[in-house]
Amino acid sequence: MTLDITALEFLASRICHDLISPVGAVHNGVEFLEETGLSDGEEAVGLIAHSAKQAAARLQIFRLAYGAGGRDPSIKPADVKKAFDELFGMDGRVKQDWNAEQISADGKPEGFCKILTCGIMMAVECLPKGGTISVSAKGSGTVVTAAGPDAAPRPTVKEALERKISSEKLDPRLVHPYVFGLLAREYGFSISLLPSINGKVEIQLS
Repeated sequence: MTLDITALEFLASRICHDLISPVGAVHNGVEFLEETGLSDGEEAVGLIAHSAKQAAARLQIFRLAYGAGGRDPSIKPADVKKAFDELFGMDGRVKQDWNAEQISADGKPEGFCKILTCGIMMAVECLPKGGTISVSAKGSGTVVTAAGPDAAPRPTVKEALERKISSEKLDPRLVHPYVFGLLAREYGFSISLLPSINGKVEIQLS
């Protein structure tokens, strides 16, 4: 697998962008406590706790998607679902509706849960107004579905996923599907992004 320096920089930018808000909120809460003291800090403590949980949930998902831990055979689909439940539960914009016990990594190439995590991440990006993520088995493959108002992938996401986009046209919004495509090829998976139909987008993993 080859990741050029431009894609690497954009991947770092993407991760930092997703983490800066909750980490910044923790910092603001600490500053507030320093200024007002613990007696007036109930609201700040709540903000710190919420933001710390949000940052931890995002880090866990990034670890599953991009880190070596994601290919650990002890990681199961239930662990992936739990990680996203923790993140989605904090704002309610996106929810999940699938049974992790019905999705098996048995017989699939190493790194299935890593690829599943990447598929759900991409499905979330197809829901600009929120919606529901579901995962189902289809033959020997797996389908991740994003359903919601105006559900659709961003322009050129398919090209990025298929690595048909030049590094000059890559940006932080496209770097995840680009890296997703690289990881899928490295771990022996084929990824298909189907057009949006009736408010649903399907990502097939096989």
